[in-house]
Amino acid sequence: MRFTKMHGLGNDFIIFYAPAGGPPDAETIRRLADRYTGIGFDQALMLEPPRRAGTAVYYRIFNADGREVEQCGNGTRCIARYLHGEKTGAKSSEMVLDSPGGMIHAKMSGDQVSVAMGVPDFDPAALPFEASGEAYVYPLTVGESEVEIGAVSIGNPHAVIRVPYVADAPVGRLGPAIENHARFPKRTNVGFMEVVDRAHIKLRVHERGTGETRACGTGACAAVAVGQRHGLLDAKVNVDLPGGRLHIQWKGPGQPIWITGPAETAFEGEVPT
Repeated sequence: MRFTKMHGLGNDFIIFYAPAGGPPDAETIRRLADRYTGIGFDQALMLEPPRRAGTAVYYRIFNADGREVEQCGNGTRCIARYLHGEKTGAKSSEMVLDSPGGMIHAKMSGDQVSVAMGVPDFDPAALPFEASGEAYVYPLTVGESEVEIGAVSIGNPHAVIRVPYVADAPVGRLGPAIENHARFPKRTNVGFMEVVDRAHIKLRVHERGTGETRACGTGACAAVAVGQRHGLLDAKVNVDLPGGRLHIQWKGPGQPIWITGPAETAFEGEVPT
């Protein structure tokens, strides 16, 4: 199987076209994702022929644990960069991609790639998240403690916790516990957000099925959507993650949320599956 290794701020992926026999099984993906004995990546992104007119490709996402998920912000930006230019002969700086999480509009500008990740959905059923009704904040019992979260779908589920400082946020302890909490039937991504000012946050994200990553595009969108809904953030926000900065823009309810940042190729290779 031929692949291209790419990353967005250190959030890394392999991109490959669907093999004739279908996607690699979960055991193979886990083996390839291993950073000591495999290629090493956070997600595997598999490209298939378009399923809808006007789209460039249909892509599927597999986490490092081998499970398929709905959406990936930085991964989508890497796919757009991969498909653009000489790789496929694409000439336009804009394209539409299709995925299990819906259609995504992408734009290229220099070394920056922007994608519209759809309209943030705060309905608990959209994640899904077990709750009696929609609320800005939900109390969540984790072990012997209780935390407050915001919950939103960016095509995939996210729980967002506001913390005083991300540097000492309990990502390693609370991340896995909340990811696998019984109130999230399909598990969830977990963001730890420090609000610096109305146009700047710091963020660490524990990704479902992967663990903490250097950057998470949908996690950045989720944090800004929750922060803006709580009246803490403006429409344009710089999000600093361990791997670097993403730019998020959201004009509010009913509008798509945009993410902008770099997408880079690391290397190409071939591996037996």
